[in-house]
Order: sequence, then structure tokens, then C-alpha cells
Amino acid sequence: MLVLVTVILYFLALLLLSRFTAKRGGNDAFFTGNRQSPWMLVAFGMVGASISGLTFIGVPGWVMSIDMTYMQMCLGFVVGYLLVAFILLPLYYRYRLTSIYSYLDTRFGNTSYKTGASFFILCKLLGAAAKFYIVCRILQACFADTFSVPYLCVVLMASLLIWLYTRKGGIRTLVWTDFFQTACLLIALLLILLKVITLLDMSVSEAMDAVWNHPHSRIFVFDDAFSKQYFWKQFLAGIFVVVVMTGLDQDMMQKNLTCKDLRSAQKDMCSYGVLFVPVNFLFLSLGILLMLLYQKTGMPLPADGDALLSNMVLSGTMGTACIVLFTLGVIASAFSSADSAMTALTTSFCIDILGRERDERTRKRVHLCVFAAFVLVTLAFNVIDSGSVMDLIYTLVSYTYGPLLGLFALGMFTNRMPKESWVPFIAIASPAVCYLIDCVVLQATGYKFGYEMLLFNGFLTFIGLWGTSTPRSRVIVS
Repeated sequence: MLVLVTVILYFLALLLLSRFTAKRGGNDAFFTGNRQSPWMLVAFGMVGASISGLTFIGVPGWVMSIDMTYMQMCLGFVVGYLLVAFILLPLYYRYRLTSIYSYLDTRFGNTSYKTGASFFILCKLLGAAAKFYIVCRILQACFADTFSVPYLCVVLMASLLIWLYTRKGGIRTLVWTDFFQTACLLIALLLILLKVITLLDMSVSEAMDAVWNHPHSRIFVFDDAFSKQYFWKQFLAGIFVVVVMTGLDQDMMQKNLTCKDLRSAQKDMCSYGVLFVPVNFLFLSLGILLMLLYQKTGMPLPADGDALLSNMVLSGTMGTACIVLFTLGVIASAFSSADSAMTALTTSFCIDILGRERDERTRKRVHLCVFAAFVLVTLAFNVIDSGSVMDLIYTLVSYTYGPLLGLFALGMFTNRMPKESWVPFIAIASPAVCYLIDCVVLQATGYKFGYEMLLFNGFLTFIGLWGTSTPRSRVIVS
């Protein structure tokens, strides 16, 4: 019952925030927040927007399989955020873009523009719904002891709430709700950490020593170049993951473009990039401390690392308060990710596909359709309910960023103009070729490509576009 009361109060707080921030609603507020967002507010809220409910649940469990080597990628993230702040943001502010894919229209033409936006819409819908599906299953488990709530009801209620508090204020509302949700997320994380430390009969300094000296505390891998955790692979992957999945992602960039000027947006991006490192270190430290707690209580470690935190909390070993905190953290991380995805999808479809940036009635209808599509795809994941299919879809989702990387790289660093009629075919062929290469290499050598496939995918797209392009002075009209 305490969990239900907490969830209701949390939802009411979101609705009150949306009512306060959407008083002067409209398309400018929905798409750009009237370009008046304080950069410190955006920077803090972006931490929660980047940490999905899946991350909140899964990152602590990664220490079971890859130790704390994820920190190598986090260090790469910092460099990636600097590149986004000082290379991509100046470009977006120079053109005063609402949708970042409008740059492709200015640089290449309408076909490239529609192709890039379509890849984003497909990718974001699948990725956000996949993450939301897993979180809704966790939420359903949280209420299992008190209420028998069907999965359909959980999805409908959660999605409906997101639609309600974003339908008027859009991105202007999200800047404030993300701040609130990030605060809830970090409070939940810190209090769960303190509870685990208390159950281990340790002080904070003793817990830090225990983490540092644990066999799974390894961060750097320099001695095995063939390992997926090799430092330079992880570090470079971290850089390009941020450049592509933040800098070329309308969802992640839309909030940054609500700042009043470029300097404010750059301060926001750099601050957020630095904050992301200690937050992930805390998640990984929690994973090690949870392993120690499993050992102390005699509970068997779960076979799946994603269940490391949830199994311990939902077992009741940590008390009812931690179940409340866990639920709060999952909801905060899930909603701050899903609400921005739903808003970004509405923005991209209205501006990039329909060309209706000023039509408020169209925006409201599209937002409702995005809500319906989000629900349907989330329910479809539950019907599939297969780990192998999930892995395949995550692979396809990550591959869709490669063509965006290739398109933006060609536009920003060359004077070439690709033949427009070839762009959609190259953008589709590149991920397909990458997937085939991944399968062949896996069978032949046992090596499974990770995020480095983004670079290869983007490179293939770049080469394909280059091969069909001419210098600007000799443009061939397609």
C-alpha cells in the first residue's frame, strides 16, 4: 500500500508541474520551450533523461560479468560530450534548428532530410518502447503482492500519464519534470546505497574500501586487445556513442536547444557530461556492494545480472522502504526517458515528415498518434517475450544511428553532394551489410561486435555517399 501511495503522489507531482509549466502552451513552447530554459536546470535533468529504467535496473548487475570496465566507456562519454558541445551545438544554433535533421535539408536536400528523420523515428520508437516494456514488467512485479494488475493496465496507465503531462507544454514541461525526476532518481540511488552499507555493517569509508578491493572492481583493461572490454575499444566507443546517440539524436538534443544561446547550451552539455561519470560509478559500486550482501545473507546470485538489484529489493530483505525507493527510482528513470522520446517523436514527425511546425492542431493529433504507437509497440514486445528477438531489435536500433553518422559527417567535413536518389538505398544497405558481417565474423572467429559497429556502419554509409557524390560546384540533380 505504501508503494501505491508513493506512486500516486509522484504522478500528482508530475501533473502539477505540467499544469504550472504549460500555462502559456503552444507550438513554440512544445518544440523549443520558447528558448528560455536555464542551462543548469537542463544539465541536471539530462542526467535522468539519459538513465533509462533499464539502466537503473541493469548497470549494477554489469559488475557480475564485466567488472567495472563500463567506466572506460564513461570516460569516453566525457570526450564525446565535449565534441557535441563544441562541434555540433554551434552548427545547430547557427541555423536556429528546432529539429536537428533540418540541417540535412539545408545541406543536401529533401530526400536526405526525410531519410535521416525516418531512421530516427524508427530507431527511437523501437528503442524507447523496448526499454519501457522491461520497466513496466518490473512495475507490475512491484504491485504483485498487493494488487494483481494486468500488464496491459500498467502500460496504458503509465503511457497515458506521460501523454497527459506532455501534451500541452511538451519540451518546456519536460525541462522541469526531468529536473524533478532526476532528483528522485539520485535520492533513491543514494538511500538504497546507504541501506546496503548499513545491512553490511560498514561505514561509508569501509564500503569504499570494500568496493576498491573487490575482485570485480577492475576498471581498466590494457592487456587484451581482442577483449570487448579493451580500454581503447571502450573509450573510443564511448566517444562515438555520445556523438551519435546524443549529438545526432533529436530526443537528446531537443532540451539542449531550449537554452537561450549557444554559450548556455555548451555549459549545459559540459556540466551534464561531467555529472554522468560519478552517477554511473555509484551504480557500479552498488552492484559490488549488492554482491557482498548476497554473500552475507546466503541468497544465491541471480544468473542474469539485470536481476541483481531487483531480486534483492523485491525479496523484502532490505525492507519496505527500499521497495518504495526502488519503485521510485525505476519510475523516475523510465519516465524521464520515455516522456522525452514521445515528445521528440512528435516534434520530428510534425516538422520533418509533415512540415507542420506552426499547426497546433496537427501537433496535438500527432502527439496522440505517437502515444498510441508507443503503447502498441510496448505491448508487442510483451507478446514476443523472447530474449533473442530483443537482442536482434536492440542491434537493429543501434545500427540505425550509423547512417545518421555518415550523413552528418559528409555534410560537415566535406563539400560533397550525394546523388539524392541513392541516399535512402545506401542508408538501408549499410546496416544490412554490417549485420551480415557481424554474423559471419561471429561464426568464423567467435567475436561479437559491440558499439564499435557504429563506427563501421557510419564509415560504410560515408563511403557509399562519397562514391555517389560530386563536389558542390558540379552537383548532379537527381
